[in-house]
Amino acid sequence: MLQVAILGATGYTGAELVRLLHRHPQVQIAYISSESHAGQPLNRVHPQFRDIVELKLQPLQVEEIPEAVELVFCALPHGSSAGVVPKLLQQGRRVIDLSADFRLRQPALYDQWYGRTHPAPELLKQAVYGLPELFAISIKTARLVANPGCYPTAAILSLAPLVQSGLADPESVIIDAKSGVSGAGRTPKQAFHFPDCTENFKAYRVGDHQHTPEIEQVLGDLSGEAAAITFTPHLVPMIRGIFSTAYLALRRPLNLEELLALYHDFYREKPFVRVIEAPDLPETRAVRGSNYCDISLRLDGRTGRVIVLSAIDNLVKGAAGQAVQNMNLMYGFPETAGLEQMAW
Repeated sequence: MLQVAILGATGYTGAELVRLLHRHPQVQIAYISSESHAGQPLNRVHPQFRDIVELKLQPLQVEEIPEAVELVFCALPHGSSAGVVPKLLQQGRRVIDLSADFRLRQPALYDQWYGRTHPAPELLKQAVYGLPELFAISIKTARLVANPGCYPTAAILSLAPLVQSGLADPESVIIDAKSGVSGAGRTPKQAFHFPDCTENFKAYRVGDHQHTPEIEQVLGDLSGEAAAITFTPHLVPMIRGIFSTAYLALRRPLNLEELLALYHDFYREKPFVRVIEAPDLPETRAVRGSNYCDISLRLDGRTGRVIVLSAIDNLVKGAAGQAVQNMNLMYGFPETAGLEQMAW
């Protein structure tokens, strides 16, 4: 059994990691941490684990992680992981980081978009971007995997076939995306207080959302060209889910049948991407609680633009489920192990 640790186990993402890893046939959770609830049983903070998971939350002390732990999941806030990951790597452990601390290769971009100086810039080029459908070969041998953000996961998967094939104009991309409130994390904030969210719909971080350079970096890697996207996120009054609608221009005309054939071929061996054909369209409820990404396309015959729609669960495929999928690749487990659950 692979022994793992989860740092930040009481956040929404950390709790999802516990849920998924507890039923993984080849994994044992050996250590969980929480700064705010140290000393308490996890099931007191998250009662869904009562009589199922009996682990006690520990204060975050890297030196106290059991020696048998080979892999550490860091579900810590942005900025916190970078202070812990170097010590974990020095101990010889492998790390999957679910924060944004190691997603961007250029320290200056991290400084610009996250408003702080990166504390471990020497590790940025070592980190492998953990999007399994695109970078599985590199993930398998990685010591440090940077788990993608939820918005970038939905957007990049929806655009990858067109961008990598050179058919898309990478500077024409517009992404309009919506997220459930859990995407903001468990720390209370006024903007995500129930009376402010329910029966309301709003955009936020317009023109300066921190996931913008992450999406541009990967699209640039896929196309070999610099990408400049327009990305606008919105808050939807639901608990979980991401819905992304992308608009882009093609470099040469294609009909819808050709576009669908491209997507089916690109994702043929990818177990968690489902390409949906008309008349059906992606819906967040069809992926809720699962590790699936549903994608569909439409072609606007009047403008020649392609419209690509995608849906994921932000806490699973957009975070914890993707981390487990990365772990499966890193340790040679079946890629779907622990992730076979359908939407609920």
